[in-house]
Amino acid sequence: MKQQICILGSTGSIGTQALEVIAEHNDRFEAYCLTANNHVEQLAQQAKRFRPAAVVIANEDKYEQLVDLLADCPDVKVYAGAQALCDIVESQPIDMVLTAMVGFAGLAPTIHAIKARKKICLANKETLVVAGELICDLANKYHSPILPVDSEHSAIFQSIVGEGDNEIEKILLTASGGPFRQKTLEEMRTMTASDALKHPTWDMGAKITIDSASMMNKGFEVIEAKWLFGVEADRIQVLVHPQSIVHSAVQFHDGAVKAQLGVPDMRLPIQYAFTYPDRLPMTGERLDFFRQPLEFFEPDMDKFKCLALAFEALRRRGNAACVVNAANEVVNLAFRQGRIGFLDMGDIIEKTLNKATVIAAPTYEDYIQSDTEARRIAQELIDIN
Repeated sequence: MKQQICILGSTGSIGTQALEVIAEHNDRFEAYCLTANNHVEQLAQQAKRFRPAAVVIANEDKYEQLVDLLADCPDVKVYAGAQALCDIVESQPIDMVLTAMVGFAGLAPTIHAIKARKKICLANKETLVVAGELICDLANKYHSPILPVDSEHSAIFQSIVGEGDNEIEKILLTASGGPFRQKTLEEMRTMTASDALKHPTWDMGAKITIDSASMMNKGFEVIEAKWLFGVEADRIQVLVHPQSIVHSAVQFHDGAVKAQLGVPDMRLPIQYAFTYPDRLPMTGERLDFFRQPLEFFEPDMDKFKCLALAFEALRRRGNAACVVNAANEVVNLAFRQGRIGFLDMGDIIEKTLNKATVIAAPTYEDYIQSDTEARRIAQELIDIN
C-alpha cells in the first residue's frame, strides 16, 4: 500500500520539493491532499498532475476560481477556508502530514493532525516556536511521531539515531549567515528587501529568506531544537557555516561529535522524514570534499539582534516566543513592503516583547490572544516608526 501524504503548503518551496520526492518514488507515496493559501493556479496545476483526493485553498475568496480550474478533474474534491485545513488532516486514509505552511497559521492544523494520530513531518517551525510545550505534550498523549524536516533539525535527528539514552552535551546548530554575514552594522542599516532576498546557498520563500538574513530563522531553530531534543538553550550553540555543507551536529558527553553533511538540497531531509528509518535512493548532486573548505564562525549577536531575542524568549519562557514570532511576522512583511528598515525589525520585536502581556503557563487560547496582541503592538510601533 502506498503511503498517503497530506501536504500543508504544497505550492511553497518545501511543498514543491516534497512533490518531487513523491514523483520519484511514486511506488511508495501518493499525495492524498494538497493545500495552499493564495496560489490557486499553481495548486490547480499540481492537482491535475498528482490527482489527490482533495485540495484546500485557505483563502475562501479563491474557492470559485479553484473549482473552475479543476472542472475537468471531478475526482478531486475542492474545499476552502482555515477550518477545512483542520478537517482535512483528520481524514482516515492519511498516513502522514507534511506541515509546510509558513507562519502561525500552521499551528491549528498541526494540532488537529496530532490529535488524529498522524505522523507529522514538521517543516513549519512556528508551530514549535509558538507552542512547543503544548505540541510536545499532545504528541506524547496521542502517540503522534514528529519527524523534523528543517535541514538542521533533520541533521541533529540523524546524528542521534542509534545513540539511545546517551547524553547530549551540546547541539551545534549551523547557519549560513545569510547575505549580510560580512556586512557591517552600518551597512546593514541601508539594506533593502531586494538585497536580503539574495540568499547565497538556499532557495526559499520570501518570508523565510528575510528571516535568514536577520538570523531570526536561526533563532526559531534554536527554540525548535529545545523542544524537539529536550536540550536547554545554554547547550545549543550556533555556528555560522557559509558553505551549508555541515547541516548541524551533536556533541556527546564523552566529547565525540557526530554531524550530518551533504549538498544543500531540501529533498534529502524531506525524503528522510517520509521514509525513516529507511533510506531510499535519490537523484542529485553528491558531496565533493575536495571542492571547497569547511569554515565556521561565531555569530555576531550585536549585528543579529533577532537571534539574541530568540535566546531571550527561551530564557523568559511562557508566551515569550509566541510574542516574538507574531511580531516577526508583522515586521518581516513591513520590511518586504519597504515600510521599515532592516535593523528596525529587531528593534520593533524587542519593544513588542517588552510591552506584551506576560503569561507564564499559556493555554492554546492564551497563544491565540498573545499572537493577536503582539501583532497589534508591532503594527502600532511600525506606524509611529
